[in-house]
Amino acid sequence: MLSQGAAHAAGVPVGELTLDNGMRVIVKTDRRAPVVVSMVWYKVGSMDEVNGVTGVAHVLEHMLFKGTKAVPGGDFSKIVAAAGGRDNAFTSRDYTGYFQTVHKSQLPLMLKLEADRMVNALIPADAFSKEIQVIMEERRWRTDDRPRALAYEQLMATALRAHPYRIPTVGWMNDLQNMTDADARAFYEKWYAPNNAVLVVVGDVSHEDVFKLAREHFGPLKPGVLPPRKPQEEPPQTGIRRITVKAPAEQPYLLMAYRAPRLADPDKDWEPYALDMLASVLDGNDASRFSRELIRGTQIASSASASYDGEGRGPGFFYFSGVPTAGKTVAALEQALRREVQKVIDDGVTDDELRRIKAQMIASRVYERDSMFFQARQIGALESAGYSHKAVDVMTEKLRAVTADQVRAVAKKYLIDDALTVAYLDPQPVGDRKPAAPPVGARHAN
Repeated sequence: MLSQGAAHAAGVPVGELTLDNGMRVIVKTDRRAPVVVSMVWYKVGSMDEVNGVTGVAHVLEHMLFKGTKAVPGGDFSKIVAAAGGRDNAFTSRDYTGYFQTVHKSQLPLMLKLEADRMVNALIPADAFSKEIQVIMEERRWRTDDRPRALAYEQLMATALRAHPYRIPTVGWMNDLQNMTDADARAFYEKWYAPNNAVLVVVGDVSHEDVFKLAREHFGPLKPGVLPPRKPQEEPPQTGIRRITVKAPAEQPYLLMAYRAPRLADPDKDWEPYALDMLASVLDGNDASRFSRELIRGTQIASSASASYDGEGRGPGFFYFSGVPTAGKTVAALEQALRREVQKVIDDGVTDDELRRIKAQMIASRVYERDSMFFQARQIGALESAGYSHKAVDVMTEKLRAVTADQVRAVAKKYLIDDALTVAYLDPQPVGDRKPAAPPVGARHAN
């Protein structure tokens, strides 16, 4: 039985409007509390960067909190806080988003603030020179001083040779060191425009009231001339790729990435859903195969995980990761993971196993809708990655329809050496090295 909130969220219609300048507005009413979540999504992320200025999408996200003529530097978040709300932002490979959670009476103010910084951000040189130092420290904190994050970064740079998904969202350090305020301003002028944005509002509001506010605040903004996006296809992989990453660490670590199809058509595709189900069969809960066989059974792993990432504008991947138990090697763990995959290929999965996994996966997805923030983020992420928010229910039904034969088929087809990249983390002595502290000012999550 669904919770009251999840049942409510699942059955509420979503209102849509496209302003004359091309900006999309999507509204979902949720009356459970006098609160709204307001998000502005820009269809631009790190995959739209070029060599020499990697990380600029994330840098620009920081700079949009540094002021306009109407809202001086640093005042944006102070205004939100004074209104009793909270705000933040995030950057990904596919999109950049800005959001506020406030009392419904403060929504007009939030939309006024967002419309202002959509076209009037100043990006002052002095503020940039300070903020880029914060971002470089953030890179050290999030990646350079975190061996597993460093291994993942190197894995992706090896798995992809041409596609910009190989670029870390935070950027390469050398590019950050040489970036200028002009680089950030050029990226802003190139991509930040109403016709490259989606406004998502979820909460105690009516569709028409939000449409009226959107017309008032965003309607007068002129559309931009967006650069054409050329297809960026990764060349086929023709053999296994391996790297060893040496870094100070307490434990060895294994990462494996198989090239896999992305979700292209939520209505017609079936393989991405079968891959998602395969990941849950291997690592969906305490009774999953990795937990049962590798952690509690042979005890070759202290942790082991599987995941599928196929929703986005770029290529999809099926991942394994794990930490071997003391005295075991990453090579032995890799072979153990491969054996579990081979069991799926040879013997398949049982209907009962699949039934349990489906129930857990679908329940988890449904209960996530209890959160207004999750509802807004789900809508925005789908729209910004090239899908429709209407695909949510379709995707749930497609998961329900996955068969045991389909799970076995995708394991056999895609978990092959010619599509595999492997990264071993070779732990080096930690010595007196202290754990990195969060940089002062690093308030925005990627």
